[in-house]
Amino acid sequence: MRVTSSMYYNSLYGANNSKLSQNLFDVNKQIASGLQIQYAKDNVRTFAETMRLDNELATLGQVKMSTQSGYKVSNQTDVILNEFETTMNRMRTLLLQAANGTNDATSLDSVAKELRGIESHFKGLANSSINGQYLFSGTAVDIKPIADDGTYMGNDKSMNSFTGSKTQQQYNISGGDLFLGEEVLVRREITSNVPQENLIRKYPALGLPTANTTHMNPDNSIRDLMGDTDNVIDTVNAKHHFYLRGTKSDGTAFNKKISMRDDEKVDELLIQIGNAYGNTPALKLVNVTLNQSGQIVVEDKIKGSSQIDFHMVGAVDFTGGAAANVTNLDALGVGESDFDRIMLSTSTATNPNLHVKEFIKSSLTSAGDVAGTNIIEGTVYDRTQFSKNGSTLSSSVPQIVKADNSFAAGSTKLSEVADISQLPNVGSLDATQFKLTGINVIGVAYDVQIDLATAGSTFTVGGNTYDIFNMGTPRVAVAADDMTYQQLMDVVNMVVTNNLPSTTNVATDYDNAVKASKFNGNTFLSYDGKLKFQDIGTSSTQATMALHDTNSGDISNPASVMTFNANNGLTVRDPKTDFFKTLNEMIIAVENHKLYPDSSGGVIRNVGIENAITMMDDLQDHVFRAHSLVGSQSNALTMAQERTELLEISTSTLRSAVIDTDLAKASLTLTQLTLNYEAMLSTVGKVSKLNLVNYL
Repeated sequence: MRVTSSMYYNSLYGANNSKLSQNLFDVNKQIASGLQIQYAKDNVRTFAETMRLDNELATLGQVKMSTQSGYKVSNQTDVILNEFETTMNRMRTLLLQAANGTNDATSLDSVAKELRGIESHFKGLANSSINGQYLFSGTAVDIKPIADDGTYMGNDKSMNSFTGSKTQQQYNISGGDLFLGEEVLVRREITSNVPQENLIRKYPALGLPTANTTHMNPDNSIRDLMGDTDNVIDTVNAKHHFYLRGTKSDGTAFNKKISMRDDEKVDELLIQIGNAYGNTPALKLVNVTLNQSGQIVVEDKIKGSSQIDFHMVGAVDFTGGAAANVTNLDALGVGESDFDRIMLSTSTATNPNLHVKEFIKSSLTSAGDVAGTNIIEGTVYDRTQFSKNGSTLSSSVPQIVKADNSFAAGSTKLSEVADISQLPNVGSLDATQFKLTGINVIGVAYDVQIDLATAGSTFTVGGNTYDIFNMGTPRVAVAADDMTYQQLMDVVNMVVTNNLPSTTNVATDYDNAVKASKFNGNTFLSYDGKLKFQDIGTSSTQATMALHDTNSGDISNPASVMTFNANNGLTVRDPKTDFFKTLNEMIIAVENHKLYPDSSGGVIRNVGIENAITMMDDLQDHVFRAHSLVGSQSNALTMAQERTELLEISTSTLRSAVIDTDLAKASLTLTQLTLNYEAMLSTVGKVSKLNLVNYL
């Protein structure tokens, strides 16, 4: 075949021109846009890599925004807690000033007034917000965390910043942790609140005073503590009887009677109290001491438990009879609790020779005697009426789960809190009985027995016995060890609101009564695990209520498996923190001008200024630990932000290397393509000239 000029032209120009033009267009497009490709079809590998890096940059941008937002909250929290600590230092200084014995009433009142101002300042700090969101409400950022009465209204949930793939960093501290948190290293400490004087020193005519101070100390004798009516020291008969009740660190309840002679030392009484809590010569589970006012202080040696409790009453029959040696403590009600009245012959007691020594007072009314007649308050432990405040009845003993020291909730089983090591059925609540007594919302007295049984629990009122139904299928009376606080509270609510089931053993009637009762009242567990009843529709209820184990009151019976309300020891230290409640207790001690707990006037259960200082130390430690946590959160967020910024730069650089045009390379390619194009055109021109010559 003959190669013609047109064929040579088409071969040289047609193909090369199109290819060179496209290459020139591409390289000019790269230079103009700054990108190596425009579409996925241009280079699939480069496009895919670029999309991956773009996604990484977007993620890093989200991390950066999230950490910046979290850091703002964490940093503001840091600032607020700085102010907390500064203010707490000022409060501690004021408490130390108040503890100075040279202060008169006017000075203490001034200190108390400033402390109330500090309390208000703390509430303002606790309700701080940023961008309209409260800092210490947990995730409930639109709810004011601290109410006027100091109650925490938020939740204990955390808020977290997104710091990377499957990684988060908490940036808040909830009020649940800050104001109600738990310090597992703290040892619980409780105290009696009746100052104990040396009664023999007070009346020298009794002979041979042994005390060097007015208040009792461990070296004083039991006769010094309990008093006497003659100057004879009895070294033979153990005529002084002490009735001890309480709870050990592991939640085990106990009753114990301690009998002692005149000449034995108070220190020996303290040792026997310690033994009741489980002390042995080789191992101490509690420390039992006297403070400067002669009050008994029990300190748990085991950290992180909120269980130990204490109550004691003493009795001595000065006639040498057996009136003080009893099993049922109600029998002591005929005695005299004021030793001065015995010595001055002014006692109006049925048996003025029976001296009943009170160690703890709470202004609680006995469950069995509403009028309070023939009752010495110090003899009553857990058979006491709930305190009344307006429309609310409140218990005083928090319900603590033994396994983890947490507060009980409605779904918590009674067996998780109760001491099931006690009779009548060791290892189970089967055969346990509770008494629920008082006056209902319409003013009618009630007397209810609640029977817990494996075969099905019931409650009896007005001669009728009602099943307490479970929520299973089929509905049957709940087994003792499966009964929950909610089921107990349902019974309480029905009784106190006077809404009983229309039949004794029909589940639907039981449910209807539960629902109806909730229109008149609400029985619930408070944030600190205490049982409460609120009368709905009135500002001042006429209802009263007491709930206790039927074993209570008789020292010969096994100890109560559960305690709901008690005339018990005052809490000085506890692993569980209640910030604003503790602040209030400390300030009350100053307002009452009490250096140590003192039931003789003012608020009977005031903790005393000395104990208030200890409580302040614990609060400061708690806030300091929370502040340290906030500091670590801020540092973690700062490092996460710095790391994100470095990754952002690194990823941007890598993306640029993948997708951005190398201008030097592109310029060189453009020059080469331009020369090639010009060379092609020159060659085509020469070929065209030859063709013209040949044609001519």
